[in-house]
Amino acid sequence: MSPPDCPFCRKLSDLNSLPPEELIWQFPHSMALLGPWKYFHGYCILVARAHATELNQLPDVERIAYFNEMCLLAKAIEEGFHPRKLNYELLGNQVPHLHWHLFPRYDHDPDVLKPVWIALDRVERDESVRLRLEARSINRLETADRLRRKIAVQ
Repeated sequence: MSPPDCPFCRKLSDLNSLPPEELIWQFPHSMALLGPWKYFHGYCILVARAHATELNQLPDVERIAYFNEMCLLAKAIEEGFHPRKLNYELLGNQVPHLHWHLFPRYDHDPDVLKPVWIALDRVERDESVRLRLEARSINRLETADRLRRKIAVQ
């Protein structure tokens, strides 16, 4: 996938078009997006500004800064939503552009001891799972604003 075909490169090239509830923060080496699965309240995706498919492709200074930005976002999620655990995932199988998934895990999650992707895989086959993961009555803009406030004070 070349940068023009990359969905994250397209978003990075037109950040002003993103809805305010999606774009959480613009760091120097990444952007933080609010993820689509409301069930995992505070779920974010941290997208590297540079188009790279593997961490080792980033220059050392940039890679370290990207990790530090991920830690700032993680701290904001933890302080804003108090999950029981935070799962970090860096895959790139579907979208080969460096991006971290930060999934807050809560005690009410029936699959709390399993990888998030098991539930997300079931979404395609089981409508009740999709509805459970999408249907929380959480205001995305309020969630985004809470994360922004937490990042701003770090």
